[in-house]
Amino acid sequence: MENFGFYGELGLFHVLDLQGYDHVLFLMALALPFGWPQWKRVFWLATLFTIAHCLSLFLAAFGWVSVNEGLVEFLIPVTILLTALFNLYLTGPKATLRTHLLATALFGWIHGLGFSNYFRMLMTGETDKSGPLFGFALGIEAAQLLVLVVVLSLSSLITGYMGLDRKRYVRLLSLAIAGVSIWLAVKAWPF
Repeated sequence: MENFGFYGELGLFHVLDLQGYDHVLFLMALALPFGWPQWKRVFWLATLFTIAHCLSLFLAAFGWVSVNEGLVEFLIPVTILLTALFNLYLTGPKATLRTHLLATALFGWIHGLGFSNYFRMLMTGETDKSGPLFGFALGIEAAQLLVLVVVLSLSSLITGYMGLDRKRYVRLLSLAIAGVSIWLAVKAWPF
């Protein structure tokens, strides 16, 4: 159980690490189109992201998948960019739940691959890999839900109480997130 707590804390700080803010940036982009009335949908999307993220870690921990770190580090900001563009062009009636679910699962898989080599190294001495993986998943999920509560609350405050038009708010923040993600992708360019 000692390792469970260690990996749970590792998962929590994997998301909340200020130097690795790409995870929080992705969650912000994911949650932007939603308000508190749709909290269940965005929480389920985040849970799907966690499951896909941890699935890629599971496969890496057992040595079943190996990735080119440079390519994955480039793809992570691309997933953030695509999520921001999704907010700009495919919101409202054009957005389908299936599209959102598939994109979120794929992006969770990619984000997990970005941490997979480090996680595989951590798991080298572990005989039982399921406990640490479950602890890590719970840590990630707890941190993600915390981030989503903050994003949904700030969005509600800004659009509800401060009177900023919701569409304008989503577009402005999505453009800002897109700009940051382009900068991150350029910095991580592997080719």
